[in-house]
Amino acid sequence: MAEISRDVVVIGAGAAGLTAANDLRKAGLSVAVLEARDRVGGRLWTDVIDGAMLEIGGQWVSPDQDALIETIAELGLETFSRYRDGDSVYVGPDGVAHRFTGEMFPVSAETERVIADITERLDAMVAEIDPDRPWEHPNAQEWDEISWDAWLRAQTDDDEAVRNLAFATGSAMLTKPTHAFSLLQSLLMAASAGSYSHLVDADFILDKRVVGGLQQVPQLLAERLGDDVLLNQPVRGLEWGASGVVATTDEHTVRARFAILAHAPVLYSRISFVPPLPRRQHQMHQHISMGFVIKVHAVYDRPFWREDGLSGTAFSPYELSHEAYDNTNHDDERGTLVGFVSDRNADGVFELSAEERRERILESLSHYYGPAAKNPIVYYESDWGSEEWTRGAYAASFDLGGLHRYGADLRTAVGPIHFASSDMAGAGYQHVDGAIRMGHLVASNIVDASRITASEVG
Repeated sequence: MAEISRDVVVIGAGAAGLTAANDLRKAGLSVAVLEARDRVGGRLWTDVIDGAMLEIGGQWVSPDQDALIETIAELGLETFSRYRDGDSVYVGPDGVAHRFTGEMFPVSAETERVIADITERLDAMVAEIDPDRPWEHPNAQEWDEISWDAWLRAQTDDDEAVRNLAFATGSAMLTKPTHAFSLLQSLLMAASAGSYSHLVDADFILDKRVVGGLQQVPQLLAERLGDDVLLNQPVRGLEWGASGVVATTDEHTVRARFAILAHAPVLYSRISFVPPLPRRQHQMHQHISMGFVIKVHAVYDRPFWREDGLSGTAFSPYELSHEAYDNTNHDDERGTLVGFVSDRNADGVFELSAEERRERILESLSHYYGPAAKNPIVYYESDWGSEEWTRGAYAASFDLGGLHRYGADLRTAVGPIHFASSDMAGAGYQHVDGAIRMGHLVASNIVDASRITASEVG
């Protein structure tokens, strides 16, 4: 077994871990990055499927994501705007596709008023939330002990309004049933994007993409680290104490002063800690879980919906695919639609055969775009729930009551062990931007701790 000595061992070669590793290198510290997969990127993954380039994982960049935008620019990557010219489509409870423009769905005047009123109320609540410390709000416990669904239904008995308000943080973001997480967790999701209004504005949240795919960000960061990134190295054990850490894989032993766990918290249990992590961490990690969403890619010989004056943007809390977008690649003559099937709907379709599942999902897309949507030339489902080193999507969140109870401890270092991932970000929570922010933060914390240790020794 090969032995390696470094200042810091980073476990996980996603955006958070690679950002931290590069920062630490710049600060003069040596690093080794251990990645369980055979590739870098974590939840960022661009691949060619049946001749079509697909962004299997994260892909969008919004205007508020400063950390990601700066990294993209620094790496010399280019972005392009998501296609959004033309009408959007909304399928209501009557099952009829309604074309519309603007942000408000084509609902009745009364439902529109209810949605607008509650959105205004939510924006005011979100404005009081610090996304880095939501548990410090005076109402944090109260808001964390009521589910998102229950709170919305306490505001109105308009079911269509509730469904449209709920799915922005439910099906679309946390990808869990709305009864399974709290109002506070929903407010954190909105605060991470600046406001609830931002979160429901597809033109804001899903603004741009990277030419060639967003996975290039971790790929280029990894290139700078060279041989210090080791793939196919799942960490089996981590010994830790006052003198540092020893990380063990099947092939390597890495001795370091510090460790960064730069992967989703749901994977901490895959590592055997010696001594065990403290009681607080053991309890906290049992109250965090991943959401579940299928990202569906359908590629056609041309973007036929544009010929009908459609932007490709589509929504419905009543459809199997609750949202879909034009996801055509830069300078590609073919057209690509991306749709999403989440939480209980995703559970249901995985009870079907692959052929039946494809048929059901494409049928749902056809309700937005017409019969032509049923006949893609390439069809692919991103199923992160089956990924051993991810186990869901898009990110981890607390169960009902968990955020105010444990949130303050999520990033807290345990001796020489530090934590960083998009799952624990404030701004950019669940997004690549948040992963990069956490990478910068944890690297800065370790540089500071290293200097303190050096001065004590000196």
